[in-house]
Amino acid sequence: MRVIAGSARRLKLITPDGNDTRPTQDRIKETLFNMIQLQVPGSVFIDLFSGSGGIGIEALSRGAKKAYFIENATNAVKCITTNLKTTHFEDVATVLKQDVVIGLRNIHEEEADIIFIDPPYHEDLYERTLAQLATMDYVTQYTMIIIESPLEMDFSFVVDLGLEVRREKEYKTNKHVFIYRKEK
Repeated sequence: MRVIAGSARRLKLITPDGNDTRPTQDRIKETLFNMIQLQVPGSVFIDLFSGSGGIGIEALSRGAKKAYFIENATNAVKCITTNLKTTHFEDVATVLKQDVVIGLRNIHEEEADIIFIDPPYHEDLYERTLAQLATMDYVTQYTMIIIESPLEMDFSFVVDLGLEVRREKEYKTNKHVFIYRKEK
């Protein structure tokens, strides 16, 4: 796995051993960042269920001013820390080794610009995470929440949380879902 573009372009990143994490494929990562390229520079980026930290590091490489990485697995946190050292982004990154719901409560920003969520597919973490995000003050009507999920995942439940799906981008086996807080 590598950083695709920006100041850390072509640097190799390490990934945790085992099957607990699924790094986003370079091709899909590139498509995603092409879609959000205008929103990334100067942004506060939050990478949930970070794994190796590849998505948040890509955002930093492309000009995000700050990134938060929330990950609970010890071996994944070690990878994130190593990858941040490799890319020289330690000073603009905060790594929280916590459950996502607790970690979200420990972010004290006025506004988060982009939040990326890629939980383990086999667990029911989407609804729990989105329910927590819906209560956070730093999630405004301008905050872009991007979820990577299986193709068949239904996100109609977000309406009950005061959120709305504005866009979906489908790939062969998964998709990116773009969610925002409903305007009042």
